[in-house]
Amino acid sequence: MKRSDFIKSLCLAPLAGPTMKLKSLNSILSSFEDTSEMPVMFMGHGSPMNAIEENEFVKGFRKMGEGIPKPAAVLCISAHWETRGTHITAMENPRTIHDFGGFPKELFEVQYPAKGDPELAKSTADLITKTEVGLDHKWGLDHGAWSVIKHLYPNANIPVIQMSLDRYQNPQYHYELAAELAALRKKGILIIGSGNMVHNLGMVAWDKLNEDEYGYDWALEASNKMKQFIEDGDHKSLINYTSQGKAFDLAIPTAEHYLPLLYTLALKGGRDKLSLFNDKAIGGSLTMTSIKIESEKLER
Repeated sequence: MKRSDFIKSLCLAPLAGPTMKLKSLNSILSSFEDTSEMPVMFMGHGSPMNAIEENEFVKGFRKMGEGIPKPAAVLCISAHWETRGTHITAMENPRTIHDFGGFPKELFEVQYPAKGDPELAKSTADLITKTEVGLDHKWGLDHGAWSVIKHLYPNANIPVIQMSLDRYQNPQYHYELAAELAALRKKGILIIGSGNMVHNLGMVAWDKLNEDEYGYDWALEASNKMKQFIEDGDHKSLINYTSQGKAFDLAIPTAEHYLPLLYTLALKGGRDKLSLFNDKAIGGSLTMTSIKIESEKLER
């Protein structure tokens, strides 16, 4: 090779990776059949006890599962899996993780034996150009995933994979990464973000948890402002949540339960409709507000 050709190849090398990935989108997902565009959901998962209790929130989850097409698989972004870098579960049989303490034995006995999908995990990792995505064989399904998905698919007959949250990245990064998952919606994949829009466990009014609905003034202020931004399509303000004042500071003391909301909103297309469900404040400092985004042609 001539020296000039060698130098030229070095200059082009950094551009080759992303370009080749973009050109091979169809081949990456070629083993997955084309479908109508699947919905996307943000699930306010709340207490792990929602996995075994029968309440209005569980009924809301179940109703959502009944109202959407059966997916080929579920991709969940849960508040409860934070890592350095981004990773996707790629095992055949993910374990049920009981990542909590102080709850009844009955809750720890719950198993959700959904299969994994190593092929989907690999295809999803290849789809993302923003960062290198690791294939994980150790994690499994944490309660942010299984405690809500079990109400959508109680027979555990839909494969489930999880994608982690990179705790070292900012909200804009997460929003942009999420947008790269859009092609999965046309391959029968149901994408779920699982967290809580208002989530401050340090300020829970434990004596009010049994009330039908109760929120501190600041929690209701933050919740209403978030919902207004969502309805207005003002994703920029939601991404810049740390600039929205004291109510937001109290509502989002740490980012992990909020970021799955951004993953959901980043996947909203121009012709999608958006609806809220389970829209209640509980315990003063938590909201169960959940969101379904779906194409108008899927409206029932």
